This record gives sequence, C-alpha cells and structure tokens, in this order.
Amino acid sequence: MQNLTSNAAEILLLVFLTITFLQSGIDKVLDWKGNLGWLNGHFSKTPFKGNVPLLLGIVLVMEIMSGVLSAVGIVQFVVEGKSYIGFYGAVFAAITLLMLLLGQRVAKDYVGAQTIVIYFIPTLFLVYLMQ
Repeated sequence: MQNLTSNAAEILLLVFLTITFLQSGIDKVLDWKGNLGWLNGHFSKTPFKGNVPLLLGIVLVMEIMSGVLSAVGIVQFVVEGKSYIGFYGAVFAAITLLMLLLGQRVAKDYVGAQTIVIYFIPTLFLVYLMQ
C-alpha cells in the first residue's frame, strides 16, 4: 500500500496513458480500414499522402508500445516502488504524441493539433516526475 500512496501521481498518470494509448491502438487494429480511409482523406493534400498506411502502422506500433509499457510500469510501481519501465512508457507516449502533432500540423488541422497538446502536457509532466 505504501508504494501506491507514495507514487500516486505517477501511477494515475500511467493509468491515463495506458487507457489513452491502448484504446487508440486497439481501435486502429479493429477498424484499420475505417481509420485508413479517414486518414487518406485527411492527408490527401499533404506530403504524407502516399505513405498513410506505413505511417498509420508506425503510429499503431508506437501507441501499443506506449500503452503496454505504461501498464507494466504501473505493476512495477506497485511491486517495487519504482518504475523504469513506466518511464519508457511515458517517453514513448511523448514521442507518439509529437508524431501525431506533426501530422495534424502538416494537415493544417490546428484544432486537432490543440487537442494533441492537451494530452502532451500531462505526459511531459510524467516524464519530468519520473526522471
């Protein structure tokens, strides 16, 4: 119980990342065609237009890695009271969000880019806490 209370902020933020990235990654797996169709249209007038399937695959892998590392990090915090795996989950999540931000900016979807920033702030705070 001591590990939970002394690392509550880190654990809660890791839960946030786990939910965010596993849900998004699983959605991409379950609805690959729907996501790909929407993204092809979204990036149709950008330099990314011919690479959308590859880029979607990269984002998918990064999201799943971020979510899994964050989930394992929670367990490591509970068991050991520290979590280097959770730190890597937070770093992977930050990198993933930066990739998504780049995509939104290139597509000139500035409202979408603002939404990414909302996720980036607590993620960056978690990286800071866990350094």
